[in-house]
Order: sequence, then C-alpha cells, then structure tokens
Amino acid sequence: MANLKEIRNRITSVSSTMQITSAMKMVSAAKLKKAQDAITAMRPYAEKLTELLQNLSATLDGDIGGDFTTQREVKKVLIVAITSNRGLCGAFNTNVIKEAKARSEFYAGKQVDIFAIGKKGNDVLSKTHSVIDNQSAVFDDLTFDNVAEIAEILTQQFLTGKYDKIELIYNQFKNAATQIVQTEQFLPLAPIKSDLPVSSGDYIFEPSKEEIVLTLIPKSLKTQLYKGIRDSFASEHGARMTAMHKATDNATDLRNQLKLTYNKARQAAITNEILEIVGGAEALKG
Repeated sequence: MANLKEIRNRITSVSSTMQITSAMKMVSAAKLKKAQDAITAMRPYAEKLTELLQNLSATLDGDIGGDFTTQREVKKVLIVAITSNRGLCGAFNTNVIKEAKARSEFYAGKQVDIFAIGKKGNDVLSKTHSVIDNQSAVFDDLTFDNVAEIAEILTQQFLTGKYDKIELIYNQFKNAATQIVQTEQFLPLAPIKSDLPVSSGDYIFEPSKEEIVLTLIPKSLKTQLYKGIRDSFASEHGARMTAMHKATDNATDLRNQLKLTYNKARQAAITNEILEIVGGAEALKG
C-alpha cells in the first residue's frame, strides 16, 4: 500500500484536475448556448432556401444548373473534413477523421485529397492523406462572409475541373450529448428528387426562373457550408461539455476513493503505533 504522503499528493493532484475540468465544462456550456442559438436560428433559412431552389428547379425543363450540376466521371474527389482546433471533446474529432478515411477507402483507385477545416483533422489526416489546404483560422471569426470565401475556393476547384466531386463531412448537432456524423455531397449538385406536387402558377417571377436559380445556387452552396461549420461548432462545445462533465464525475469518484484509502491507511498506522506503545509498556512491566 502506498504511504500517506503519496496518497495525499494524489488527492491534491486529482482535486486540481477536477477543478480544471469543472471550469472547462462551465465555459463550454456558456459557449454552447450561443452556438446552439446560432444554428437553431439558421436551419429554417437554410431549409427554406433549399426548398425554394428545388421547387424552382422542378418547374424547369432540362439542365438549368449550368456547370454546378455537371456530372463528370469521378476520377478526382475532394473531401472536406470539418473538425475543431482543440481537443478534450471526446470522440468528436475522431468520428469525422474515421469517416474521412472510410470515404477515402470507398474511392480506392481514384485520386482523393483532403480539404481540412480544423487543426485536429489536419494534424491527423496530413500524416496519411494528401491535404491540399487547412482553413482552421475560420473558427477565430466564424462569420458567413469568411465561410463564403472558403465556399468560393471549393466551388472553383470543381468548376475548373480539378475535382469531379466534393463531399462535406461534419458533426451535425442534435443535442449536447449527441452529435451525428454527416456526409453530404457539395458538388456537383445532386439531382432533385421530390414526390411533392409543385405549383407553377401561383407566383410571378422577376427576373426569369432560370436567372433566379442560377443566382440561388452559389448562395445555396455558401449556406450549406456555413450550416455545416455552424453545426460542427455547436457539436464541438456540446461534446466538450459532456466530456468534461464525465471527467469531473470520474475525478470526484477517484478523489473519494483516495480519501477512503488515505483514512484506512492512517487508521492502520495509528493502530500500529498504539500496539507498539502498549507492547513496549508491557515489556517494561515484565
């Protein structure tokens, strides 16, 4: 059994760790509220924009998406892996990295490159895959304009023919304890499949439907990427809050166990000392 000094040192160390994890939990909880409000407020807009684009496209004949909908033979694929810049958030980053590797294996025999958004994904994937860019600085100032610049870079990679397909991989925020890894096709735009009846005579369009669709497509792509990064940002804080909550609970249990061990050891030491004193006194009498 460890001596009393070693146990006291361990209790002090665990208590210090518990204070740190508890503080990180509270910080993440505060940031989560703001991030959750942002993604919750944005989802209806993103969904409505997609619905509007689908309804307009469904009423038009032929391919009206231009270069954005060009279906080429898939030889070169770009995977956009959205992770975080910091760790201590459970399996948040690991799940995205695993999915990125799985998608890379799915496209075996083709050229697969990684576009990293987040330092953690870049650090791991750059060791085994070709990472063409890392846009981790976007989290320092997460605004639509900054994300739109990244969307423009990705769009140009497709339009110039450098890549035949671009996919997004990120954690979708469900709640603080649950994040769902999502893989979405970014470009080319997937064919629209809808079983809902589309009304074509209820609206007057100015300018034409074709012009509206071609204007909405770039905006829709930027919104899709922004929503993915916002989802990931909220998921990160939710995952970190949950991880730090569990770490704090584990540290509390460990500290209590160490205190019990310390008390038992101290009691045993005191008992031994008493026995030695009594034994010495009896020896003197004898």
